[in-house]
Amino acid sequence: MYLLLLYDLADDYLERREPLRPEHLALAQEAHDRGELALAGALADPFDMAVLAFTVDDPAVVERFVQADPYVREGLVTSWRIRRWNVVIG
Repeated sequence: MYLLLLYDLADDYLERREPLRPEHLALAQEAHDRGELALAGALADPFDMAVLAFTVDDPAVVERFVQADPYVREGLVTSWRIRRWNVVIG
């Protein structure tokens, strides 16, 4: 099962992310290394959303990621939601 974490990003996300990026990427890499996070990245043109695909059944795992994410803590993420992804192929 996949759970998608959908981030809505602040208008000045690109300008503000640099000092927070190492911590954010380390958090994502740790989740990937544990087998929880399959894919992650921002949508481009415009950079207004990010999608993180988790391979877990428990939304609490994703919620813990959100609570630890510096992008959320520092307001680069203006809102977020978790959605189950009904994968048909792949």
